[in-house]
Amino acid sequence: MNELIGRVFSFEKTIFPDSGELFAKLSSQGQTPKALMISCADSRIVPEQILQAQPGDLFVCRNAGNIVPPYATMNGGVSSTVEYAVMALGVRDIIVCGHSGCGAMAAVANPVGLDAMPNVAAWLRHSNAAQKVVDDGYPHLEGEDRVRAMTLENVVAQLNHLRTHPSVASGVARGEISLHGWYVDIHAGQVLGLDGQTGQFVPLRENDPLPVALPAQSRIWDQAEAAE
Repeated sequence: MNELIGRVFSFEKTIFPDSGELFAKLSSQGQTPKALMISCADSRIVPEQILQAQPGDLFVCRNAGNIVPPYATMNGGVSSTVEYAVMALGVRDIIVCGHSGCGAMAAVANPVGLDAMPNVAAWLRHSNAAQKVVDDGYPHLEGEDRVRAMTLENVVAQLNHLRTHPSVASGVARGEISLHGWYVDIHAGQVLGLDGQTGQFVPLRENDPLPVALPAQSRIWDQAEAAE
């Protein structure tokens, strides 16, 4: 903890003065983040580092397993964050980001020990769809391969949950919101993105088109034109 406190002093003495103009702008003009990232709370994953984001660039929601519960009338932190990001901040890109070696997905793949953590067990039930896909579609996988498959399918499952949120569903229908599914391979230092057209996760490459799970494309039709 002392080491972390030392970094606070470094922020006050070095980081803040060096970025004084940026912080002054954020303080006076507020925030207009470019994207919302829903990522795992794992300490090895730092969304701002992955995107090389500056303060004000990224709105972040972190939790165990990068989970987005399906929309319901009961309030929750993730639901509130999504709604605020879309409706108040005007975010047009939402990223659900999983990662290699995810402890939450390892628990979904092998739930031994969850009896002692009832809140964790209840939370991870939002990944039941991923578990079912892996159990039925990849029954031969074991160990790390099974956890990796679970993590990838969990990104897909949470993107599906995200679309049940009214603010997101409306933005998607109007062609104002794009959804992205990412997987960070910590060992390889590589980010994979879900290509919505092929259903495959492919590496993000500087000179290649960005794989997008659901590109922004309006499906609101003009009733007057349809009547002609």
